[in-house]
Amino acid sequence: MQIQVLFEDNHVLVVVKPPGIPSQEDESRDPDMLTLLKEDVKMRHNKPGNVFLGLVHRLDRPVGGAMVFARTSKAASRLSESVRSRAFGKTYMCVVQGRPAARSATLTHYIRKDSKRNQVTVYDAPAPEAKEAILDYYVAATGKGYSLVAVKLLTGRPHQIRAQMARIGCPLVGDLKYGADKRAESADIMLWSTSVSFPHPVTKETLTFRSLPERSAAWTWWTQDELEAASRSMLEAGR
Repeated sequence: MQIQVLFEDNHVLVVVKPPGIPSQEDESRDPDMLTLLKEDVKMRHNKPGNVFLGLVHRLDRPVGGAMVFARTSKAASRLSESVRSRAFGKTYMCVVQGRPAARSATLTHYIRKDSKRNQVTVYDAPAPEAKEAILDYYVAATGKGYSLVAVKLLTGRPHQIRAQMARIGCPLVGDLKYGADKRAESADIMLWSTSVSFPHPVTKETLTFRSLPERSAAWTWWTQDELEAASRSMLEAGR
């Protein structure tokens, strides 16, 4: 499988994850990003033995876009610390049903995951075993009962964007698990990782990498200029 590489050095690997591939091995035993990329690095660099590659963050299986891996254990540790300290920035775009009440806002909820169902429950107030979930969103475009929304995650909870947008009455197109209309003209969940930004684990230079979805499914409902503007909105606004 050909996976687009956005950046690579001796410490970091940044790629575009195709939708439908697990971030790491799961019960399905389907090919996953971590395994595929280890094999790719081994082949491209003619490395003997096992290849180290660290999973820095995850994207849900249906989600595509920019994703970061560590090429050394030291880089993995430092990048993981960047995630914990919120120095690791992640922005997304999604297509949702309807239009949020406010054009831009910060959403704060509390999320509890049910691992057996692989689904989360969202609460408006603190609840037992629920973790705080915070995101910023901005409505970049609207039309025909749908909205193109840019999102910046401030926490990294399971299914966070999917669950929080559904909580405010705007489920992601194609996301039947969280209440999307089956009649929507998309079989895919319309969520894409548009950028990752982080301090390089060795040089400390802030690196930013961007990715736009391919022109398919509900992404074709918006012009290329609208998608480009949405992908830049959170970065340029300094949110």
